[in-house]
Amino acid sequence: MRCKVNILVWKNRVTQLLGVQYPLIQGGMAWVANATLAAAVSNGGGIGLIGAANMPPEILEQELIRARELTDKPFGLNIMLMSSTADAAMELAAKHRVPIVTTGAGSPGKVIERLKPLGTVVIPVIASVAQAKRVEKQGADAVVAEGTEAGGHIGDLTTMVLVPQIVDSVNIPVIAAGGVADGRGIAAAFSLGAEGVQIGTRMVCCSECTVHQNYKEAILKARDRSNVVTGRPTGHPVRCLKNKLSARFEELENAGASIDDIEKLGTGRLRAAVVDGDIEWGSVMAGQSAGMINDIKPAAEIIQTMFNEAADVISRLPHFEF
Repeated sequence: MRCKVNILVWKNRVTQLLGVQYPLIQGGMAWVANATLAAAVSNGGGIGLIGAANMPPEILEQELIRARELTDKPFGLNIMLMSSTADAAMELAAKHRVPIVTTGAGSPGKVIERLKPLGTVVIPVIASVAQAKRVEKQGADAVVAEGTEAGGHIGDLTTMVLVPQIVDSVNIPVIAAGGVADGRGIAAAFSLGAEGVQIGTRMVCCSECTVHQNYKEAILKARDRSNVVTGRPTGHPVRCLKNKLSARFEELENAGASIDDIEKLGTGRLRAAVVDGDIEWGSVMAGQSAGMINDIKPAAEIIQTMFNEAADVISRLPHFEF
């Protein structure tokens, strides 16, 4: 006997909270997640994010205005709390009444206190049970539980073990991130108890994403062992694709180089990859799912295909009788 899956399966606390068709958030990737990408994802039925990162406030405000011009759907802003521009990003979110804000790399308390009274949905990205419990007490509306398979800055636990432990620890909705790039991953995330997914690397390879073509090609060429983690001695490890830069990081780390020297090597390297297309000495941040990505399609098509596949996967699961 086969189970029937209706589109209503995607109507849950996350879609209700975010006001979207699909329970999907696009990752707020620095230098990648701009208004063009965010609007494309939102128009495709998910939630697109603009990645504030270290963006100058005047540029970020232009991006927020541009997103409003490109979509009439809900979109969001990711604020990296360790950034020197985090407070300015928070105030711009307040000024422009951004519907959804995700946070990372720090305690979201002040963001929750500032933005929730304005009606903004605040969703911290977390990597441990302790963090999830803490932000729930602070008033977070949901959490993104991000496993170490994700690209960029990462934690230690895999998505497979992190998500169910977070689900068991909090009462707010949990959104799974890290290693999800197709419908099978979405179905797996829901099996673990998540009510939504955050997708990063797959969205880099959508036609609306404005990163340099070399960056996209590097992801398309990636295989299962093309990833590496650099910068562990700094306390802020980063997952990226192997290249000359990652090899140099490894040399410095093995030689016991100072944290200053390691951080100096990384300065400006993400921009070099994303904007200039330097995929040898630039930091090509990408998750382990890069090896699963083989094409470039419009964001809306990627989203619809993934959720159709997820519904099909679930519908084909056997019904066991005991």
